[in-house]
Amino acid sequence: MTQCPSGATLAEAKAFLDAHPEIEAIDILLHDSNGIGRGKIIRRHELEALYTSGRHMPISILGLDICGEDVHETGLIWDEGDGDKRAWPVPGTLVPLHGANPPRAEVFLALYELDGTPVGYDPRLALQRQVDAFAERGLTPAGAFELEFFLLAKERGPDGKMRPAADVLDGRVSHKTEVYSVDHLHGMLPLFSDIYAGAAKAGIEAETLISEYAPGQYELTLNYRTDVMQAADDLVRLKRIVRAQARAHGVVACFMAKPVEEYAGSGMHFHVSLRDREGVNIFAEAPGKGWTDPLLHALGGLRATMGESMLVFAPHLNSWRRFANQSYAPVSTAWGVNNRSVALRVPAGDVKARRIEHRPAGVDANPYLVAATVLAGVRHGLDRQLDPGPETTGNAYDQPDAGAGIPRSWHEAIVAAEGSEFLKQALGESMHRTFTAVKAAEYARVARTISEVDFDLYLHTV
Repeated sequence: MTQCPSGATLAEAKAFLDAHPEIEAIDILLHDSNGIGRGKIIRRHELEALYTSGRHMPISILGLDICGEDVHETGLIWDEGDGDKRAWPVPGTLVPLHGANPPRAEVFLALYELDGTPVGYDPRLALQRQVDAFAERGLTPAGAFELEFFLLAKERGPDGKMRPAADVLDGRVSHKTEVYSVDHLHGMLPLFSDIYAGAAKAGIEAETLISEYAPGQYELTLNYRTDVMQAADDLVRLKRIVRAQARAHGVVACFMAKPVEEYAGSGMHFHVSLRDREGVNIFAEAPGKGWTDPLLHALGGLRATMGESMLVFAPHLNSWRRFANQSYAPVSTAWGVNNRSVALRVPAGDVKARRIEHRPAGVDANPYLVAATVLAGVRHGLDRQLDPGPETTGNAYDQPDAGAGIPRSWHEAIVAAEGSEFLKQALGESMHRTFTAVKAAEYARVARTISEVDFDLYLHTV
């Protein structure tokens, strides 16, 4: 038996198998730079060996693009001979899957060198390094993500565009925005009941359900976690649950940032705070006092680093279609209180729950990298005692400097990220090289693709 560097124990696997005699197979998942789960399905009798010996996985598995193809510029393919590393289970992530037939479970993996050293290009371990950096100063990041998504019909409309899914309850279809309509939610309750059941089986505290600001768009909120890593795990696992249950009900769960041009896109807002050794939230101000220095410095750091970090928050071409005036997606680095037009919002509410809502990321972003980058930005501000500047009141979209310092396109964001010393520190050099190389390769793929837009605009006109 080899010592498991992740801290997972054979006792966990044995207890799970004893508690779930019905489980026949287990999905074992690493998450790549795009947040896509990649791995294998193993049989029940193989689980214990995963916990005692790990599982060899090719180094290239974390150097793939959105299509699952090798990106040689990552340096993870033939530069390394595409050799095996060893994946180990992450403690506490072995859970049953609701509705799987035959019954299955899933467990998250982290990738290590053969000698047990963490690799530098695993997004999960990039976040862990930021969490460890705060631990060294006696602080623990806490947080939660919001999950926005669309439920769409399997078939496109006559115009070739995606359509909102019909209600799974009775087949009704609404093309209205229906924001905050409770009655509208009722038509999807059978599906959402299965999503909640899947979340409960996985130990995820999925909470409020909302009909969002577009036909077919919804939001699920997640309980605030005292462990940011758990918050990121919750988000990637919940996306998988939503996708699987939607498929079982005959509809498509869409996590594109902007699937419908006429309506708002889908964000992945990240709420974050810091607690000291006594569990006190250091962002929380004393009664009757102004904002704390840690809160202001954190905002300052996030504003200062946002431009060069936007590729993490908006990693795909489609991500950039989400940013538009009056769209609830931020177009500047502005901060404000109880204001949804800004990028960095301090929500109203109980002082003890004081936090920053980081709003730039789309739901298509990798939550591990988003959290790692946000935490690094907070540390940047704390270390340098950065002033965030004046609070934005009113409409941030109308500010004279709206958009200053923010890339205006996917390509600009790639260039900014490639040259960012901050992002190298935030993600680690290996993760930074892998992520930016993958994005550059994806940009090249899109740039050489002749789309329907080309034919529509130019076929009969030039």
